[in-house]
Amino acid sequence: MRCLVLAASAFALMLGSAAAEGGKLKLGTEGAYPPFNYATADGKLAGFDIDIGNALCEEMKVECEFVVQDFDGSIPALQAGKFDAIINITITPERAEKVDFTHKYYQTPPAIAVPKDSPLTGATPEDLKGKVLGVQNATIHANFAEKEYAGSEVKSYPTGDDARADMANGRVDAVMDGSIILTEWLKTDAGACCKLLGTLTPDPAVHGPGVGIALQKGNKELTEKLDAAIDALRANGKYKEINDRYFSFDVYGG
Repeated sequence: MRCLVLAASAFALMLGSAAAEGGKLKLGTEGAYPPFNYATADGKLAGFDIDIGNALCEEMKVECEFVVQDFDGSIPALQAGKFDAIINITITPERAEKVDFTHKYYQTPPAIAVPKDSPLTGATPEDLKGKVLGVQNATIHANFAEKEYAGSEVKSYPTGDDARADMANGRVDAVMDGSIILTEWLKTDAGACCKLLGTLTPDPAVHGPGVGIALQKGNKELTEKLDAAIDALRANGKYKEINDRYFSFDVYGG
């Protein structure tokens, strides 16, 4: 069994090396996290992550293939070799025990949204004590809510859209997610029901240094190539060009 595991790991690393040097790079994406990644009306993937992924592949001179994967199963799918890397996953010490990471390619603080007619005036754990707080399962927001908002009923959902829909329908009192995600959602017809209650101070132990790209453990060569490609996009203006399609500020963060 040990030999089989070692052989499988070696094969996975060989695939990663091949992707780094030419050929095809398979990137896992949730496809349900606008404006970062989502499906258009005709079923095509779009968003900041998709444009960044394509630009990274172009910089590395490889072909990009995106594979849609539910977020909570993305790390096991990566480990099983379903794709070479996961785009848009927050870098945390806990996850770093299972996968390797590039450095960040964007950063966003957490925030809380509530219905417009909510009596809530603050976003602290004390303010939300006894309230139902919606989060997306297996995310840093779920971890942060369970750690800091123990006095609330933390309700997990398969996607952020599901959590926000339940808030719009009055089934949860508030939703925690990334500030950019919530701000952009509030501009849509679906988000007209609600408002931003407050932006939260990130907990470095939970939120980590930012959002990066995850790879199988030990795939140093591909990690370094992706890091170099991220740096190149920042330096040559391509990152800003993509950034400005979606945001009025530098989403890369400080």
